[in-house]
Amino acid sequence: MIRDFLKTLVSNRKSLAGICILGFFVMAAVLAPLLAPYAPKEDKTVRIVPIGEAAKTEERIAEEYPSDSEDLLTYRSTTVVEYQKRITYMPLKAKPSPQHPLGTNQAGHDILSQLLYGARVSLSVGLATGLFITLISLTLALLSGYLGGVVDDVISFVTNVMLVIPGLPLMIVIAAYVTMRGVMPIVLILGLTGWPYPTRVLRSQVLTLKNRDFVRVSKALGERTPFVVFREILPNMISIVMAEFFSASMSAILGEATLEFIGLGNVAVVSWGTILYWAQTNGALLSGAWWWFLPPGLCIALVGTSFVLINFAIDEISNPRLRKR
Repeated sequence: MIRDFLKTLVSNRKSLAGICILGFFVMAAVLAPLLAPYAPKEDKTVRIVPIGEAAKTEERIAEEYPSDSEDLLTYRSTTVVEYQKRITYMPLKAKPSPQHPLGTNQAGHDILSQLLYGARVSLSVGLATGLFITLISLTLALLSGYLGGVVDDVISFVTNVMLVIPGLPLMIVIAAYVTMRGVMPIVLILGLTGWPYPTRVLRSQVLTLKNRDFVRVSKALGERTPFVVFREILPNMISIVMAEFFSASMSAILGEATLEFIGLGNVAVVSWGTILYWAQTNGALLSGAWWWFLPPGLCIALVGTSFVLINFAIDEISNPRLRKR
């Protein structure tokens, strides 16, 4: 099953293009220290350079020889060089140039370097939140759909209540009252507000598989519940689970950028969202500094496009009618 899943991902052209785009951003994030021309918050360069002319001094050295020979006086010449620390500050809000391919921001930080380092935070938040939401929704869906009864009623009631509450305002309210600032609080906030819809979708799939003949045969043979769930039901849900994972990851990247953009995240952390926050705060759009707000927005759009392209192969796996002969 997993081998066929991976084979379909690679054989589908759209999915392969999405994997290449996503792989490009992942490699850029991993190799950020090697690819970035500057540190993400570096606003100056420090060089140690020699100044003036070298001053020569002579030191007299006396060496004693046996009494039958004269004392030999030698001189050793040394060179004294003075150095100074030369500090060069980066230009503020500079346009793209060979030194700064994507220009600089209001503090003189290189935008390209911040973009590469910001990919680490944005992608890690997106993938971690997507995995967190998928685990929560899959666990609740399996419990609700397979066990049924009171467990199904309770989980369905809580899910319906969470679906009625608007997700974005709820996320903003929770983030406003969270005193901690960092990556983990954002992952928890996005995860705790993003699980209801995937739970509803996965629960319906569990209910469908629960009534299939091969599941009924396993129950009739006396197989235990863990065996039926993890060997009969779960393997047939891989495609839809992966689809929900990519959808949740994309929503998490957008949610992280939204929280950072409105100032509810940790603006001291370099991410695509914080780049947009400082660009909006310092009027980059009004001043025409396109190199400041356009690259992070374009990166978010490309990552979202990669997830959509990968979903084409997942749809082909989940729907046999879409498979090519």
